[in-house]
Amino acid sequence: MAIGVVAVQGDFAEHAAVLEGAGFSPKLVRGYRDLFGVDGLVLPGGESTTQAKLIDSAGLRSPLEGLIREGMPVLGTCAGLIMLSRTIIGGRPDQWSFDFLDVEVLRNGFGRQVRSFEAELPVAGLLGAMHAVFIRAPVIVAAGEGVDVLAEVAYKFVDGTTRVLPVVVQRNNVLAAAFHPELVGDSRLHVLAFGAPAEKLI
Repeated sequence: MAIGVVAVQGDFAEHAAVLEGAGFSPKLVRGYRDLFGVDGLVLPGGESTTQAKLIDSAGLRSPLEGLIREGMPVLGTCAGLIMLSRTIIGGRPDQWSFDFLDVEVLRNGFGRQVRSFEAELPVAGLLGAMHAVFIRAPVIVAAGEGVDVLAEVAYKFVDGTTRVLPVVVQRNNVLAAAFHPELVGDSRLHVLAFGAPAEKLI
């Protein structure tokens, strides 16, 4: 399968490396023509407001929206989750999203860089926990009835309260995570999103 990785900003190179290691054929997407022949899409981590601007300037917003709406499988991580969500809290007034996931997300909800953390997460559909790296990660504040929560994390905020929050969600062809699986070389969410053989989920 050829998987297009939106490569306007963020950690697209890490996603491409993980995809290649899992047996996919990654293709960096910087313009409309790069979408020809792709079977799936990755929206990587990075800075969501910058990504939105660059996607618009590259003329990619409408083509990406069309492919996802037609049912092409897509994986979004961190900023990619924000880009796929219905409601963004803490974004710029002019910030847009694709509105494919009925979730409400808070940008940098887990805190700034100094609040970065790691966790071992059981994920529905995967055998064995994932080592999850959260860097300026968004918090899923609310998820609609049509959204499946595949993983949660218990997190203690600076005010001392602890909440159990969704961090991997799925709706139909759209899978998204608040963390960065590509930074630890774990391809299992990519495999889960794009339908590779079940043995690769171990």
